[in-house]
Amino acid sequence: MGPRRIIRSDSCMRRIPKKLRASSSQLRANLGKIGWLEARSSKLVAFLLAVSMIGSAVLIAQDADSTIKVDVKLVNVFVTVTDARGAPLASLQKENFVLKEDGKEQKIAVFSKESALPLSIVLAVDTSLSTRKDLPLELISARKFAHTILRPVDGMSVYKFSETVSQMVPFTNDLKTIDEGMDHPRLGSATALYDAIFLGSHALSRRQGRKVMVVITDGGDTMSQVDYKEALRAAQEAEAIIYSIIIVPIEASAGRDTGGEHALIQVSFDTGGKYYYAKSLSQLDDAFRQISDELRTQYLLAYYPSERYSNSQFRQLRVDLANPPPGGPFQAHYRAGYYTRKGSF
Repeated sequence: MGPRRIIRSDSCMRRIPKKLRASSSQLRANLGKIGWLEARSSKLVAFLLAVSMIGSAVLIAQDADSTIKVDVKLVNVFVTVTDARGAPLASLQKENFVLKEDGKEQKIAVFSKESALPLSIVLAVDTSLSTRKDLPLELISARKFAHTILRPVDGMSVYKFSETVSQMVPFTNDLKTIDEGMDHPRLGSATALYDAIFLGSHALSRRQGRKVMVVITDGGDTMSQVDYKEALRAAQEAEAIIYSIIIVPIEASAGRDTGGEHALIQVSFDTGGKYYYAKSLSQLDDAFRQISDELRTQYLLAYYPSERYSNSQFRQLRVDLANPPPGGPFQAHYRAGYYTRKGSF
């Protein structure tokens, strides 16, 4: 089967970030490779945006140039709780959680342990020249992760990123397809990290259930066409949880991009994920094992917001623990908040 054709209209193009529009054909061709299918009309775009929101939504779209407003009725918050050693805690109940939006406590309408919910994972692997030595070990560990975590209801898509972002494997739970798709990735000369997060988030926004991105890289961004804020917002709008595995072959290396590391740490924190440092295959395996353990012990807290502010597009979330069991201190990991209006998705 040949690649799917991209259908793009002027109204759709106006919703794409300016930096992506300004970069001519290269990234657009890339988007075609990953099957980013856009609609012919703003009404269809609005429909797709509404479907991607959690819970039911009310959509208002007046014309091609109007702002799309989404009134989210049910807000879902996925939470993992870990102890001082980083081990997940799986024995908590609804009464152990206090959930707040913009500082106001919310009534938890739905509580469940969501290990059975379908899981979609984007695995994004840095294939820039600086990773040449460590890349084979990264792919070995990533294959182990896929074999450990995937169930028949789940799906994984594998991306590689250097100066461009390419999809190596579309969403599938077929382990043979995933293994073969990771063979012999081509190396590139730069690192489009934020483009990888942005495009991976777009892919996840069309998926149902829990959405996770695992990024393996040795540092920061060198040539993306979107910036950090655009990448973070794309992940937040897709409700993707980002786990970052930062490869540090030489801890004191003069060429180490600590600014890029800090950006990865922050995006992981803001989306409810975590970050890990790895300098060996055993540390890579350990990072993937911890991610697997957390994904098996997630909690779902869902609520109907009790108050709304028309001038606030981003709602801040806070989750506290009430009367936790012995063995603390414990830490809750969850997304920093959510947008009530879609941006330039």
